[in-house]
Amino acid sequence: MEYTYNNRRKINTSWLLTLVALGLSCLLLLTSGCAPNSKATNETQLILVTPSEPSTFNFPLNQSPYGVFSFLYEGLVDVNGVTGSLEPALAESWEISPDLQRIVFTLRKGLKWSDGQPLTVDDVVFTYRDIYLNPKIPTVYRDFLRIGNSNAFPSIQQLDERRVEFTLPEPFAPFVRYTARLVILPAHALRSSVESADAKGNPQFLATWGTDTEPQKIIGNGPFQMVSYSPSERVVFQRNPYYWRSDTQGNPQPYVERLVLQVIESTDNQLLRFRSGQLDSIKVTSEAFGLLKRESNRGKYTVYNGGPETGIRFVGFNLNQASNERGVPFVDPIKSRWFNTLAFRQAVAYAIDRERMKNNIYRGLGEIQHSPLGVVSPYYLSPEEGLKVYSYDPQKAKQMLLDAGFKYNSQQQLLDWDGNRVKFTILVKSEEKSRVDVAVQIKQDLSQIGIQADLQVLSFNVVIKKLLRSRDWDCYVGSFGVPGADLEPYLLFLFWSSKGSFHQFNQGPQPGEPPILDWVAADWEQELDRLFLAGVEELDQDQRQIIYGQFQQIVAEQLPLFFLVNPLSLQAVRDRVENLQFSALGGAFWNLYELKVSED
Repeated sequence: MEYTYNNRRKINTSWLLTLVALGLSCLLLLTSGCAPNSKATNETQLILVTPSEPSTFNFPLNQSPYGVFSFLYEGLVDVNGVTGSLEPALAESWEISPDLQRIVFTLRKGLKWSDGQPLTVDDVVFTYRDIYLNPKIPTVYRDFLRIGNSNAFPSIQQLDERRVEFTLPEPFAPFVRYTARLVILPAHALRSSVESADAKGNPQFLATWGTDTEPQKIIGNGPFQMVSYSPSERVVFQRNPYYWRSDTQGNPQPYVERLVLQVIESTDNQLLRFRSGQLDSIKVTSEAFGLLKRESNRGKYTVYNGGPETGIRFVGFNLNQASNERGVPFVDPIKSRWFNTLAFRQAVAYAIDRERMKNNIYRGLGEIQHSPLGVVSPYYLSPEEGLKVYSYDPQKAKQMLLDAGFKYNSQQQLLDWDGNRVKFTILVKSEEKSRVDVAVQIKQDLSQIGIQADLQVLSFNVVIKKLLRSRDWDCYVGSFGVPGADLEPYLLFLFWSSKGSFHQFNQGPQPGEPPILDWVAADWEQELDRLFLAGVEELDQDQRQIIYGQFQQIVAEQLPLFFLVNPLSLQAVRDRVENLQFSALGGAFWNLYELKVSED
């Protein structure tokens, strides 16, 4: 029999991977807030905020979680932000063959782009074949389309005016989920830029739709279209008149006619604007929770609690021992030797007081993390089941360092085997106060075992470039998450795979980049690769628990990252915003098309 999903009958898709669709773009909506802006009379308006301006208007080239794409585009399917279940989007239905290697999507009738042009199967084929699978276009989203052990890509063909078929080289359960994350792009607007080349032979597409492009020229298929962009200030959107959704009475959606995305880096400034009554919503930090909760009745807003946030919060070292194309090491070889010494990483883990971090920085509104998977995951390996943990023990940390050949001078400063003072720089993004506070505490904790750590606080767009392009960093306090990955760990493959585009602690060569010299993946990294591939091919739940338990144990033993505190997902939203369905999975605005804004 064939597995079918349509509006009339929903099948059991529990064997499929959970949400990638909202992915990084959900992080944008989780940080929503407002600022005053003029608008047309009687025009309904919602104002959101991002801590960082968009780095590009070209979706496949984007590497930042802060952007405009969740407003402008959709994929073939969507994901419910509360349940995580797959739902129709541009495709009204899909069928999966019994061998799990052929998926046929049927597009909705009458789809249009924001410029009024028809959206057809040709756009789907163009997007996948000519952009995502184009080796000349360096997009991180190609990782989603690498299938199983072969790392081969699917083929795609048009069956008729509304149906498109993907053929996979082997069964690959995540594929339908991935089509939610991979938005469809307009062939009529972008084909010429893909087919033409610049003086270096690169597709003109790489220089197309940057943030210097007139916003009105960006064509999408989502609920909104851009109308203006003021760098470092705001992006303004208007309702897309050709958006396909309507309610049961036939009224067009979204109901909100105008949307403003403010660029406000400082969380303190976001809080000031919210408390002054100018804001529709704001992500609630732990330090602001008590104040905002007390003022909620007067301020006419609700503070929503979705439980622990998804994803991981961590501190990690740059384990990359390679050099750039000029032969210059990414990491100072002296530091690299420390970072690649397991006892050093484990000693640092024992030296960090996460209980103090939880109570002082997060005001108790969070949980200490031990694993790359959340406790809600069916694959979570608990400390009681054998997961190695690192409870705060600075004396043990010191002894581990001494046993590894480090030593202390008369000032109790840590020296390495050759007498070099152990000091390095902690990289952290500037836009999130609590994360900077975490880095400050780590600096303090490490000083107690003789390590000098200096802070490098930079804007997130600069941080991303250092992590994933120049690779010139020592230590990083960061986070990473793909909604739904707790239910299906393979969604984290692009982060944990030794060749993944977000394998930041030892990122290897990436398509379209200058060559990297002498890059190697450790044996344990290659074992993680094997486990992830075994997990995606295994359908037996008990066996998958064993596989992903091994993955967690290797991470705990090798410590490429040390997990910190997972804060609660808290969001304040004005009560005039109706139809809200808040969750840690989808945030406050995953169903933006259904939201209404009433008069005060």
